[in-house]
Amino acid sequence: MNRLVPELGKRWNVVRAEQMKDYAEVGRKLVWQRQMIFAAALGLAGYYYSIALAVTTGILIALSEIYDFMVFRRVLAWNGRDAVVAKSLLSQLYFGTALSASVIVFYSIAIAQAQGPGAHFMSLFFLFAAALFAAMNNHHVLPILILRLGLYAATFIFIPVYDIWVTSAPVTSELWAQLFTSLFVLYFVIDCSRVYLSFYRGSLDQVDALTVENQKAQQAYKAKSEFISTMSHELRTPLTSIKGSIDLAHAGHLGPIGDQAQQVMGIAKRNCSRLIELIDEILDIQKIEAGRMPFRMKPFDLRELVEQSVDSNGPYAARLGVRLDCSHDDRPVPVVGDAARIEQVLTNIVSNAAKFSPEGSTVRVVVETEGEIARVSVTDQGPGLTDQDRERVFDKFSQVDSSDTRKIGGTGLGMNISKQIMQAHDGRIDYQNNSGKGATFYFEMNLDPSGAASLNAESDEGAEAPQAPVSAVNNLAV
Repeated sequence: MNRLVPELGKRWNVVRAEQMKDYAEVGRKLVWQRQMIFAAALGLAGYYYSIALAVTTGILIALSEIYDFMVFRRVLAWNGRDAVVAKSLLSQLYFGTALSASVIVFYSIAIAQAQGPGAHFMSLFFLFAAALFAAMNNHHVLPILILRLGLYAATFIFIPVYDIWVTSAPVTSELWAQLFTSLFVLYFVIDCSRVYLSFYRGSLDQVDALTVENQKAQQAYKAKSEFISTMSHELRTPLTSIKGSIDLAHAGHLGPIGDQAQQVMGIAKRNCSRLIELIDEILDIQKIEAGRMPFRMKPFDLRELVEQSVDSNGPYAARLGVRLDCSHDDRPVPVVGDAARIEQVLTNIVSNAAKFSPEGSTVRVVVETEGEIARVSVTDQGPGLTDQDRERVFDKFSQVDSSDTRKIGGTGLGMNISKQIMQAHDGRIDYQNNSGKGATFYFEMNLDPSGAASLNAESDEGAEAPQAPVSAVNNLAV
């Protein structure tokens, strides 16, 4: 219980700070609406009643608005944590409310006095407008709303009561009807205030509920991510050992094996590779989403990287009966990025193009520059894609060909990882359909302004090559 009281007090201070900031923000946003209302009221007062009254009221309004503006700025700049500052700012808001409401009260009473006993439509209408404006826009801090409406309500009653007192009007007089009408209007304004206050508090409750649910969701997501990351690491170690043993046995290093065992070992070897690829990609996804994916940004020649990647992926494509062809200019294509991660993106695209192309076809890889952009395009001769496929292509665990008869399996993570890698490089990845068969996937990067000078300097220094190169069969996508 002793610990609960400070927590409740802390929560109350937070709510109060939010309400004060909401009040100040609305007050600042509505400044020009208020000036338009004041201008209309002062213009009518000056034309029909008294220039001196209009000028005096205008000066009072200017002083009130300047004071409110200064207080609003202090409230919005406040960090919302110091209770002493909160009390001081709240007192300043009270004073500003009393000041601005008193100016409107002064204006309404002065107009009523100038009119003499009667209907007082103009003064009571502007007083009603001010009260309704307060009900709609001053409900954030209840004491401020009560203070403002209290002053307006007293004026609503004072004007007709003063007329009755001065004229000694009987109950049958219209002046009494004015009093009863004022009471009805006052009830209407108070009821409007109650409704707007209820809406505002309901909105605050909804925001609090959403905040709590968001915190729960973040905690659940963090727990899920940590669980997946831990399980992936724990699974990868034994799988690597299993795959190493199977590779030795399959290669005959543990002794000769029969044809049937060789076939079974081949199946086990392929499935171990797929499981390790899946675990690696899950770990990459977790790193990216957690913002912990390491990127070693440094200048490199994109043309040279593409050549190496095509050579590395050549045997994989050959096993599918597909040939890879690479074309580019002889000039270097200098960019800045993580070469290993860019190779991972290109491997995803090339391997997808190979596995979805028919046997005997050619996958063409083109490196080109346009302006300050370097583009790598990979054109296949497969079934092609539609614009509706775009979400599935770059989504997690998604296969464009999700049938049980698809030619080559995949994890459905590679293209999603590729998209996020390109975003981290301020680049983009997309595809377009060919005029004939197939589709062209491409990614774009900004050219390095320092260009070949950086590459030559790095070459002269014998710079260390990027770590963790991606193998030709890693991260097979879609």
